[in-house]
Amino acid sequence: MIEKTVAELSAALAAGDISSQELTQAYLDRIAQFNDELNAYITVCADSALAQAKAADAARADGNSSALLGIPMAHKDIFCTDGVLTTCASKILNNFVAPYNATVVERFNAAGAVMLGKTNMDEFAMGSSNETSHYGPVKNPWDTERVPGGSSGGSAAAVAADLCAMATGTDTGGSIRQPASFCGITGFKPTYGRISRWGMIAFASSLDQAGPLCKSAEDAALMMNAMAGLDEKDSTSIDMEVPDFTATLGDSLQGLRIGVPRQHFAEGLSADVEEAIQASLKEYEKLGATLVDIDLPNNHLSVSAYYVVAPAEASANLSRFDGVRYGYRCENPVDLEDMYKRSRSEGFGDEVKRRIMVGTYALSAGFYDAYYRKAQKIRRLIKNDFNNAFKEVDVIAGPTSPHTAFKLGAKSDPVAMYLEDIYTIAVNLAGLPGMSIPTGIVNGLPVGMHLVGQDFAEAKLLNVAHQFQLATDWHRRKAPLTSKEA
Repeated sequence: MIEKTVAELSAALAAGDISSQELTQAYLDRIAQFNDELNAYITVCADSALAQAKAADAARADGNSSALLGIPMAHKDIFCTDGVLTTCASKILNNFVAPYNATVVERFNAAGAVMLGKTNMDEFAMGSSNETSHYGPVKNPWDTERVPGGSSGGSAAAVAADLCAMATGTDTGGSIRQPASFCGITGFKPTYGRISRWGMIAFASSLDQAGPLCKSAEDAALMMNAMAGLDEKDSTSIDMEVPDFTATLGDSLQGLRIGVPRQHFAEGLSADVEEAIQASLKEYEKLGATLVDIDLPNNHLSVSAYYVVAPAEASANLSRFDGVRYGYRCENPVDLEDMYKRSRSEGFGDEVKRRIMVGTYALSAGFYDAYYRKAQKIRRLIKNDFNNAFKEVDVIAGPTSPHTAFKLGAKSDPVAMYLEDIYTIAVNLAGLPGMSIPTGIVNGLPVGMHLVGQDFAEAKLLNVAHQFQLATDWHRRKAPLTSKEA
């Protein structure tokens, strides 16, 4: 039962084929068996999960038919959860118990979902491999010697290994989509502002966006129905009507125009990955779509611009972690300055320190115009490129990552790691919706196809992905770990 999609589990719960308590216990048993091997969860909430499941069963018996009622899920450990450890996978927050729920958590609670626990991640969402976590790296269930991608690697691995039915993630430069690609699942990054960021610990405030990690586009639509909408506590939350994202999943793709960026099929792309993407594009042609070559001429500047903007915002956001009010504090400080310095130097990992230093430098007097202001101008050019492309096409498609999951420890050079998000970062700079769906298997490892839509065109993007998943079964392929009996 635990290998089924959210939509299938919802139907089984509605039919009385299984109870939420039985389903939740099955996932908890699975976590107990495989989490030591995968390190996908930082915190498991077994007792409260079973209590939530019992309440969900009672609500369903009373006539509540919410699609997510009683569905077991996990939250990335960047979302504040009332009374539960919220660490951002950092030593500096390893004792922080949030006194409130993030809006995303509240909305899933309102929908009746069951929280199994909090998933591992790159520290403060800074990384592309889930190797920067204070709690150790997450392992990819397709090959435990390989990374699951990052920063939402714990959520992606948990979904891929059937340690939960669905999970939340956050995406600042590809942190939902790249791990979805590496783990062979569906990952969705909505338009900036579509989902509240309140209670989601900030990395780069103008780029961060929460989104679903799950087994299918249909599941992502169900999760979006719960997650999306205005939140008056978040000044960046958009005041726009939220559609039923499942309503148009069945629409035909006849006449759909798919843009294929020349820049995404150039040097650096693995030949095997390119072959898988091209085969999937041909599948779209069979479904009635037309392929259109497009240019994104400033795409090559996206990584450089991102690694000025994101560290600059991180430098400001992470200044609050100082050992004074909450979180880690060094032992026996001699004075206030010593406490600040030692708490931060001992509490933050190397990658977080690196980005704080880069960001502080970029914002410093004399360098602001040379770096930060210039990066923001490039960001505008990248947005203009997408605007021009969408005059000709409805969606854009290409590879999510240049290659499949790499081995743990294989990328010790920070710059090489930064290039992992070369196809995804521009979407965050432009604030657009994007997603990764399974589109092939190369040498036993999954390949993800990247789909990008216009502002607030999430329903169209989900429709395009769903129709592909009706015609193929790549999203049904299971990681070898999932074949092991609990």
